[in-house]
Amino acid sequence: MRLVIKKDYAETTRWAADYIVEKINKFTGPGSFRLGLPTGSSPLGVYRELISMYKAGKVSFADVVTYNMDEYLGLPADHPQSYHRFMWDNFFSHVDIQKKNVHILDGMAKDPDAECEAYEKDASAGGFQLFLGGVGQNGHIAFNEPGSSPCSRTRVISLTAGTRIANARFFDGDMSKVPEKALSVGMGTVLSAEEVLIIITGYNKTKALKAAVEGGVCQMWPISFLQTHPRGIIVCDEEATEELKVGTVRHFRGIEGISS
Repeated sequence: MRLVIKKDYAETTRWAADYIVEKINKFTGPGSFRLGLPTGSSPLGVYRELISMYKAGKVSFADVVTYNMDEYLGLPADHPQSYHRFMWDNFFSHVDIQKKNVHILDGMAKDPDAECEAYEKDASAGGFQLFLGGVGQNGHIAFNEPGSSPCSRTRVISLTAGTRIANARFFDGDMSKVPEKALSVGMGTVLSAEEVLIIITGYNKTKALKAAVEGGVCQMWPISFLQTHPRGIIVCDEEATEELKVGTVRHFRGIEGISS
């Protein structure tokens, strides 16, 4: 696993955006570049950087196919807090991506299980060149809460109280407005990508980063499954490294050629 340590959130998200653009521009395989995407606060800076690079003529998303990680069950696409709305407001509407190439789970599906099965089948059929993700304080990726299997696939998930409390800030601070269930890709879906890039920033993510880097592979910390991926990358800021051993930080800085 590769750990890239940057100074702050801005540098972290800039590095991630540069990495994504480089991969898109160098892609020469058959078909389109297939990219998995997250929502939440962590990737916002990445999306801002990608928009800037698109406007500067450094990248085109016209031939990029995207699959989002998750969606709340019971929220229509036009709901202010739906992940459909989040992606179009914060990224898609600002670049040249084709609407037909955007895939997001339908939170209003009459048969949620069938929706998940069809989404997984479609996503897995073409594979992914890169899956971008963030991580929760408890180590969850997408809505794969602690206890999720590394082999799990797209499914309906019951959200933990901790996750709902954390997300209540997006619902006027009212936890009763936060959906109790969501549709989410599985850890197996994410780990099937050729590369997985996870963003971890801030003091509140220190335990998750420690579990990812220094802990053993454990279902109670889904982020730790990244250790099993042949091309797993974590890009983090200095704040997030607070609980890592000094030797660990020096080791990864040395590998990246960054002086401590």
